[in-house]
Amino acid sequence: MDTGTHFVMGMGLGALSTLDPVVAASPTTAQTVLLGTIIGSQIPDIDTVLKLRNNAIYIRNHRGITHSIPAVLLWPVLVTAILYVFNPSADLLHVWLWTFLAVFLHVFVDIFNAYGTQALRPISPKWVALGIINTFDPFIFGIHVAGLILWTFGSSPGYTFLVIYGIMIVYYIIRFREQRLIKAAVKKVIPEARKIIISPTMRFHKWRVAVITEKHFYVARANNRSITILDQFKRVPLPDHKVLDVAKHDKNLAAFLSFSPVYRWEIEENNGSYEVRFIDLRYRSNGYYPFVAVVQLDHDLNIVSSYTGWIFSEEKLRKKLNILPN
Repeated sequence: MDTGTHFVMGMGLGALSTLDPVVAASPTTAQTVLLGTIIGSQIPDIDTVLKLRNNAIYIRNHRGITHSIPAVLLWPVLVTAILYVFNPSADLLHVWLWTFLAVFLHVFVDIFNAYGTQALRPISPKWVALGIINTFDPFIFGIHVAGLILWTFGSSPGYTFLVIYGIMIVYYIIRFREQRLIKAAVKKVIPEARKIIISPTMRFHKWRVAVITEKHFYVARANNRSITILDQFKRVPLPDHKVLDVAKHDKNLAAFLSFSPVYRWEIEENNGSYEVRFIDLRYRSNGYYPFVAVVQLDHDLNIVSSYTGWIFSEEKLRKKLNILPN
């Protein structure tokens, strides 16, 4: 989820904690628990700072080790220890318990996005991405904001958010059902589908769809369970090509390939130089595929520049390629 949603969910857990008799009996413990749930709901995303280095490192590592099983166990201990230094009279066990719940909930809700997490690491390096909730979901964010407003105006924080989390459970079940129905609709339109990748959008009834068959890639849109095919590409295996052999060693392209499950590729030659482009097919927007990896090589097959990330125009892509180091 996005930072704002994680923040309001941390506040919501802090409100829910008032139903805990130990928390309710101690203002110091209540304040410390609230800080713990807010910090705990944010701290797994500390790896966002990797974006300051470059996109390749960020793509390969974001929601990786910081969302792993050891991290889920370590973060609450670390946060609780820091808070306990400043509030030694707070109940240590209950501060840890609610902080742990905040960290766990952060990682848990992230697996429902299309991006997913390595939540099973180190048991498995597999990315767990269920693809039923958009990174920013207006309903989830809005219902938390509504709950916080009710709390401000005197509503019981614990029972208010108990109801809200009950509603959210129902909402997630509905989203699971909607995704399943869309997959069934896609199979009717493309019966030869081997793999169907569905990505949610901010609109409840609109989903992005990428389909892999034996011979083709299909890019489609689902709207009220009606499937519209937008693009079709022939599946062309990666050839044994000297340019590709060099390009695949580039850190940006390697990061892209570690992340993207469905893509097409292009090689262009211009005056003896080459450009290799890999295009993720999951995120079509207004006829454009913004998530790409591009590697430029000179006539001696030296990598001149490269980039991976989100680009919404060729002009911006060219600027990125010009400023990035080899």
